[in-house]
Amino acid sequence: MRYLEVADDLRRRIGAGELRPGRLLPSEAQLAADHGVSRVTIRRALATLRDAGLLASRQGFGWYVTPSPVPQPLDGLRTIEANVLAAGHSTERRILGFGYADAPARVREVLGVSTVLEIRRLNLADDEPFARVTVWVPEALASDLSRAAVERQSLYELLPVTLAGATQAIGAVAATAEDAALLGVPVGSPLLHAERTTRASTGEAVLLSDAVFNPLLTELVVDLPPTGEAEPAGLRLVR
Repeated sequence: MRYLEVADDLRRRIGAGELRPGRLLPSEAQLAADHGVSRVTIRRALATLRDAGLLASRQGFGWYVTPSPVPQPLDGLRTIEANVLAAGHSTERRILGFGYADAPARVREVLGVSTVLEIRRLNLADDEPFARVTVWVPEALASDLSRAAVERQSLYELLPVTLAGATQAIGAVAATAEDAALLGVPVGSPLLHAERTTRASTGEAVLLSDAVFNPLLTELVVDLPPTGEAEPAGLRLVR
């Protein structure tokens, strides 16, 4: 049957690494044209691989190879890279932008400064991009930072202050054209969004980061110890 032939071809491509976990498949129309079959046949082939656990679909994304999401625990002050390594994946940090800039309004509000070092990077796990991160550092703390240094090491290791903790807000945003291109997802598709404010031991905010994650490759994990509370203490409604 033709749908089984198509399914076997896709299964072979997945096994060969041509179609990688978390990566979107071509559209049903494109797959139909590539294999010279109808879209009904393609849907039967995709459903066969879904039932076998090899494919999944999500509204706003389409069909993709079933991944093993990289967990990002939220119960401690850890870096993205540390979480990736702890999950048994290789990690890479690519610097997309590095330079001083006037602080955007939100950054001025949080950090209380007018000039910042702005660092934009792409985080990868097993060579797959899964997060775009922008970090702002007050100018006074950034004088000894270099592009090469922040590509090799975390800012948590490089900053000349003792860190005491952070506050992180989690939400969802639609993928911009730029982030969609970086993460390999459709424009407008839902992304996980996290804003983190990191504080020094003296209490002042020393870093502000804005990150978006591919939700096909990432899951945010919170460990909630028993406290007797009916709801998580960090839950806040957005109005």
